[in-house]
Amino acid sequence: MAINENRADSFLRMIRLSERGKLKIYLGYCAGVGKTYQMLLEAHRLKKEGVDVVVGLVETHQRQDTAALLEGLEIIPRTKILYHGIEVEEMDIEAVFNRKPAVVLVDELAHTNIPGSKNAKRYQDVEDLLQAGIHVISTLNVQHLESLYDTVERDLNVKVKERIPDKVLLEADQLINVDLTAEDLRKRLGEGKVYPPNRINAAMEQFFKQSNLEELRELTLRELASQIDSRRRDNLAADNLAPSSPDQIMVCLSSHGPNRDMLLRYASRLAGRLNRSWYAFYVQTPAESPAAIDARTQRVLSTTLTLAKQLGAMVFTYKGEDVVKTILQFAKEYRVGHIVVGTPGHKISMLGRLIGQTSVVERLIRESSGITLTVLDTRQSHQKTEEVIEKAENEISIAKILPRQGLQFAELIPESRICFWDAPVNKKDAVNALIDLVMPALSGLQRDTIRDAVAKREEQGSTFLNEGVAFPHTRVPGLTDPVVAMGIARQGIADLESGVAPYFVFLILSPADMNAQHVKILSGLSRLSMDSFAMPRLKSAKNPAQISELFKEWDGLNAAKEKIPPQK
Repeated sequence: MAINENRADSFLRMIRLSERGKLKIYLGYCAGVGKTYQMLLEAHRLKKEGVDVVVGLVETHQRQDTAALLEGLEIIPRTKILYHGIEVEEMDIEAVFNRKPAVVLVDELAHTNIPGSKNAKRYQDVEDLLQAGIHVISTLNVQHLESLYDTVERDLNVKVKERIPDKVLLEADQLINVDLTAEDLRKRLGEGKVYPPNRINAAMEQFFKQSNLEELRELTLRELASQIDSRRRDNLAADNLAPSSPDQIMVCLSSHGPNRDMLLRYASRLAGRLNRSWYAFYVQTPAESPAAIDARTQRVLSTTLTLAKQLGAMVFTYKGEDVVKTILQFAKEYRVGHIVVGTPGHKISMLGRLIGQTSVVERLIRESSGITLTVLDTRQSHQKTEEVIEKAENEISIAKILPRQGLQFAELIPESRICFWDAPVNKKDAVNALIDLVMPALSGLQRDTIRDAVAKREEQGSTFLNEGVAFPHTRVPGLTDPVVAMGIARQGIADLESGVAPYFVFLILSPADMNAQHVKILSGLSRLSMDSFAMPRLKSAKNPAQISELFKEWDGLNAAKEKIPPQK
């Protein structure tokens, strides 16, 4: 009792010294731990000290012990709102303003108000009361924090619909942890002290499972520890005693990336654990200017940036043509030591990689130095949708790239330009062997010229993709027709970190002025490498003649699909 009296005295001193209202929150991990009960006990202590305290709204949930504590306290009558033909009661915030008490009790901070109320959420009502100089004591369960939404859903399989921004807790002047062991809470539940008898069994088997309660209790204790440490650091900073840290956190946002909300919540929790400032950063490229993106994308982006602010981030929008350079420029300027990004919304296709495309994540890994990069898997709930979209887009892109006249692989890759490597072979030797195969078709060109051109292209980004197939390629000045060679490494490429045996290597040389034809060949070979009919037979081929026969069948199948007569 002495501890609780000291807490009440501390809050009493804060009340008397402040002009703007102060906020005190009783934080718990679950319904039934005693938050409202403790809040009402404090109200009685404050009243005894002569403080003008009233009840703005308290939910007893038919708990007799809690209801008994309302006796002797002034209760502001609730306002009644008609919603879909049903009369619903809410806190009458205007009546509280008119009464203007020193302290008002407002239960269940995360509550969503009925449409037609002054504010959409109860925490917004509380903010209005604080601005009016009225002190507020409220209650909150930890699972209602916005940043914990994904954690609670993943660990407890529960979607929490009513949530509040983390900044509400951060800006509270006092936090009181109302704790109870999971065993004691389940005992209270079984005795009918939390829910009425008809709800006890379902609650025991679902949300009030021992494992769930222990998980929530741990989250609450961690949150309190984080809050205490954060406030301690704030006090040190106010006295110029806190060390300056370059380890600020930034989360990179995309207008099209999946699960942006999850990304923000993760960054918020990370910043909280590390006690760092954090930034939400969005690069607006020319392709994503307000005039270039549709209204839906603009709304999604606006909602995402609003959530970032609610979670406590400093939001920055930069314009830039190069996303990675803009991100790293910001990181240097704002002393960022930790960058959080999500997995790319769309995978770069094999064809895209072949023509030198890389993802933002890959470039950040390669170009950032001295920065910790966290890549969060944000694909979880969107993976199937993204796969459908990607498949459709791949089919569309192939249809656009490939002209109606199909490639003839049997002519493009004759038997004389097919080889096998039974022993392990490295990248350099494999490419050189294929160059030797194509040299008879490269009249007037030097072997070193071809070798240097292929090597230069590899420096821009490896075409050995560790996906079972490699496409070293380049465009060659002076070449009049495309030339392709093929090698099969039955034991894989020896100097790759991983490889899928047999490893197929296609060397593609195209005339410098035939970009469309070059892309067409890359696309056709890429499609061949993904075909479930062709690839098993290529793997089992014994000699170039068998591969040539397979190419003739492949050409015939494609011609039939496209209604193009095969060339004779």
